[in-house]
Amino acid sequence: MPARISGVTLPNKRIEVALTYVFGVGRPLSKAILEKAKIPFDKRADDLEEEELVKIRTALDSIPHEGDLRRKVQNDLKRLGEIGCYRGYRHRRRLPCRGQRTQTNARTRKGKKITIANKKK
Repeated sequence: MPARISGVTLPNKRIEVALTYVFGVGRPLSKAILEKAKIPFDKRADDLEEEELVKIRTALDSIPHEGDLRRKVQNDLKRLGEIGCYRGYRHRRRLPCRGQRTQTNARTRKGKKITIANKKK
């Protein structure tokens, strides 16, 4: 039976990797949680016992993750937009807000490339 943590069904991968499917949990935090719960890193997610899942859930309760973290990030972006700061403006326009160049690159945010024809002679 697939393991579920915080409303996320974990894929049947090594538990160290599977935990990163929870929003707000990366590899370092995943390792720290597993060390605290004394669960081997190479164990598969579907092979976890119920007691091990409970240990992981209790360790996750102390940090913001999934819905709480998503809500916090959305509220932070909304606040930046409301106070009218530069970062809020850039987020609203879906442009890079940490000083990256935009004349080239930044395609993932700016969208598909638009070619402009040469001037006719």
